[in-house]
Amino acid sequence: MKVEYVNSFYKAAKDVFQLMVDIDPQRGDLKFIENISNDKDANVELGVIGDLKGTILFSFPKNMTLEMVKILSGMEMDKIDNFASSALGEMANIIGGNALTLLAQHHYTCDIVPPQIFIGEYKPHPIDSDKALLLPLLTPIGEFDITILLKENK
Repeated sequence: MKVEYVNSFYKAAKDVFQLMVDIDPQRGDLKFIENISNDKDANVELGVIGDLKGTILFSFPKNMTLEMVKILSGMEMDKIDNFASSALGEMANIIGGNALTLLAQHHYTCDIVPPQIFIGEYKPHPIDSDKALLLPLLTPIGEFDITILLKENK
């Protein structure tokens, strides 16, 4: 896994969170994982196609999701409904699009597939022989993860 993949998604997430919810996420300890399993309540999966192919998974706890939606919309919510799911999908879409723009500076031409949103139990696709990289991001309203599973499309 190349450093530009991680840095592009970290910078994109940091920029989007600062702009949209006025929060400065800090990077936690990166780790390689062989199996995607998470305990988060809301997951957004983005497919990547082009020079790179794979999946990016954004995973959020319920309380953080509801607090983000409150900051974005001004609406107090007690459950992750269609509105909250849509907001999460849009955040992931913007982060993904910005990250791919940053990757273009490293001569990767890619597109994202529209997000799939999973509320509750998430059953990930099995990881091939490659490992995924877990990028935890810490914020004052909670910790969320970006799992990066990308490889060069040869």
